[in-house]
Amino acid sequence: MLGPVVVGLDGSRESLAAADWAVREALRRGLPLRLVHAWEGGMSPDESELPELEAPRYWARRILRDAMDRLNERYPQVYLSAEQISRPAADALVAAGDEAELLVLGSRAFSGFGGFMAGSVALATVAHAARPVVLVRADHNLEDEHEPDAEGRPSAHTPYRPVVVGVDPAQSCEELLAFAFESARLRATPLRVVHTWQVPYMPQALEAKARRDVQSGAARVLDSVLGPWREKFPAVEVTELVEEGRPAQQLLHAAQDAGLLIVGRRIRPARVGMHTGPVAHAVMHHVRCPVAIVPHA
Repeated sequence: MLGPVVVGLDGSRESLAAADWAVREALRRGLPLRLVHAWEGGMSPDESELPELEAPRYWARRILRDAMDRLNERYPQVYLSAEQISRPAADALVAAGDEAELLVLGSRAFSGFGGFMAGSVALATVAHAARPVVLVRADHNLEDEHEPDAEGRPSAHTPYRPVVVGVDPAQSCEELLAFAFESARLRATPLRVVHTWQVPYMPQALEAKARRDVQSGAARVLDSVLGPWREKFPAVEVTELVEEGRPAQQLLHAAQDAGLLIVGRRIRPARVGMHTGPVAHAVMHHVRCPVAIVPHA
């Protein structure tokens, strides 16, 4: 049985943009949307009578209530639920995400200030989540998911922008490609699959041939990996981008006009630290479109 789409809220502009994206994704997937707010006061906001907790208790309730009202008005066809969780934010979000089809959080660039989703909590959640996590910027809106119209103006009625996924065939790709192909199918949009390669240092006389051989081999491997997925998703138009260079740089370039970028994160046995991997770390901080981080073995 599929879980809901879950979105973490903290009242920031980032988390409100994440809620808007999440409700549209829930609609695309035919799933309910669960809104979660972490109460860090040490107990349920309904249990304490301490006067000094009255203001934070009021704002905690209002964050969820305002978001519910806003989303119900815009998307009445999506079933919504809301919950306040009395746990530290990252722990609460990881636990909620474990029961979800995907978890959606607000995010912003590496520098600057914002709600707790913009910094360490988002990073810790991504590093420890067992399900895909999507990060959404504060300025992202419905029109950003779609191509501009014929006059180059933002539009919510044009086709969706492409989905981009970064693939390393040397790693497990099943979860990553399943999420990518399904995301492209739901949007009826092309899927760009990016695989990078590099030539090790060698004498200049041998470099040109080595470059051709490495590129050709990388293309063959990627085509072999994608073969079963093309058969499973025949309606998805796939473009293979086999590029020389560093993965993060090539993904940043490929995602400039994308509606969604998807990267993998290897699951580590120890739930200590905030290890997301260099590629995921780079795109989380520098890509403007929503970024999905998919954990894999």
